[in-house]
Amino acid sequence: MKRWWLFFACLVGLDAASKAWAVHFVPPLGPQWLGYPFGGIAVWDCGAFSFCLNTVGNSGAAWGLFQGYSGILFALRIVIIGGLFVYLLSGRERRVFPLWLILAGAVGNAIDYWLYGHVIDFLHFRFFEKTFPLFNAADSFITVGVALLLLMPEKKGWKAA
Repeated sequence: MKRWWLFFACLVGLDAASKAWAVHFVPPLGPQWLGYPFGGIAVWDCGAFSFCLNTVGNSGAAWGLFQGYSGILFALRIVIIGGLFVYLLSGRERRVFPLWLILAGAVGNAIDYWLYGHVIDFLHFRFFEKTFPLFNAADSFITVGVALLLLMPEKKGWKAA
């Protein structure tokens, strides 16, 4: 169990450090008329695919859904975090790796809301001139965790130790 706590702490730390860096060094998302990289920092531009860094505060859920309900969303996040902690500590789940990913992402985004009043997003991809919603490391942890739960069969290597 100790290794999972260390894994969790490293992920939350990585997320917090990346967001602190973004808040201090990455410019905010500019208007579309500025063109790529929208006032931010260009990382690569390969024609149909491009990636830049822009900061934006998201007070809603994924893709900015439910803006204006940040208090309710925060309370919901806390309930989900509490439920995941209780479930993981019970030792019943065999596939703990994806759940620890989801938990780390949820805690990372809850910390943002607590510190800033919104979640800090800064990773900005474009595909064929269409902008993908900005996201952060915590969002990636949640997405990968959910994908593993849905797509991967149960493996012995994911058992709680």
